[in-house]
Amino acid sequence: MSQPDTPRRGKVAVIGAGFYGSTTAQRLAEYDIFEEVVLTDIIDGKPEGLALDMNQSRPIEGFETRVTGQTTGRSGDGYEAVAGSGIVVITAGLPRKPGMSRMDLIEVNAKIVRDVVENVVKHAPEAVLIVVSNPLDEMTALAAKVSGFPSSRVMGQAGMLDTARFSYFVAEKLGVPAGSVRTLTLGSHGDTMVPVPSACSVSGRPLGELLPAEEIDKLVTRTRNGGGEIVGLLKTGSAYYAPSAAAARMARAVAADSGDVMPVCAWVDGEYGISGVYLGVEAEIGSAGVRRVVQRDLSDTELAALREAAEAVRAKQADVAALLRAGDAALSRFASAKAALSRSCASQGGAGPARRRGPRHRRGRRHRTRRSRSDWMARSPGPRPAGRRRA
Repeated sequence: MSQPDTPRRGKVAVIGAGFYGSTTAQRLAEYDIFEEVVLTDIIDGKPEGLALDMNQSRPIEGFETRVTGQTTGRSGDGYEAVAGSGIVVITAGLPRKPGMSRMDLIEVNAKIVRDVVENVVKHAPEAVLIVVSNPLDEMTALAAKVSGFPSSRVMGQAGMLDTARFSYFVAEKLGVPAGSVRTLTLGSHGDTMVPVPSACSVSGRPLGELLPAEEIDKLVTRTRNGGGEIVGLLKTGSAYYAPSAAAARMARAVAADSGDVMPVCAWVDGEYGISGVYLGVEAEIGSAGVRRVVQRDLSDTELAALREAAEAVRAKQADVAALLRAGDAALSRFASAKAALSRSCASQGGAGPARRRGPRHRRGRRHRTRRSRSDWMARSPGPRPAGRRRA
């Protein structure tokens, strides 16, 4: 049974036990470098069952990392299990369905990611956050805003996946080993993804010497739509093998304080003449997250495309910030109304803000309601209306 090159240490948590999250947890456990991998989900028993299954594979695969499953509640109970985690991978959120864009998910996943981050901050305030929920760039910015963490400790997984897809498509087209291909994508994880042809090569030869520009453009388009292609084929669910491999590699780089340079979604503050936005760039990864954004020489066309992508992402991240403010305002109004109701009840000696109706009045009201409804049905030529549904 093989032993890890470095001692097992530390704890990593994966939030969300869907295919993406559970596969990420499995990969992290099989690295055999962590003391513990925690997998959480709101579906009762699901993370515990998956963790038990993974632990039973330890004698077969030869790893000793302990996998712990924990069901969490919407009120935050169960998140104690992530306490002490140095890395938290956030996969929670709805997956895309056929015909659905990443932006279609924004409102519902923004609420989910916000709730998750608030609970993670309570129990793992020193963690590095790796966000994979879609829409990726926007959810990464949201996680940074909600957590209040230094921007270096919040990053998103996107460029690793897009670059891997691009490399695979090139290898498939040329019939060469995938390991011989080097590609790079920057910008957004979506429509404004920016391929960097000047950084693409096969066994050291520039990609432009091996494929005509129109063929490269076709591969870029397929890469940009790579997630959607898989969603369309699966019919239900979305990609998780390649995405989980990318997220796990990022977590491993943090755990090992490796200094590896990876394409990730990181905070840009002056690099490439761009500031104040989370964007897909190359970054050096260490134990504290992003050590620095790594600039490379880009052609004028590549640089212009990256700056255009930054402005598109900036606008979308502003939309998320507006959603966040709207949510805060709604919570504030709810709290004020609740406080006013409590004061009203107290001033009436706990009797409540309104008079209770007597039994006779209630009976009469129900009788009138039934008679009124019967009269309406008698007059109506249409179908009988459905009864009132219970929530």
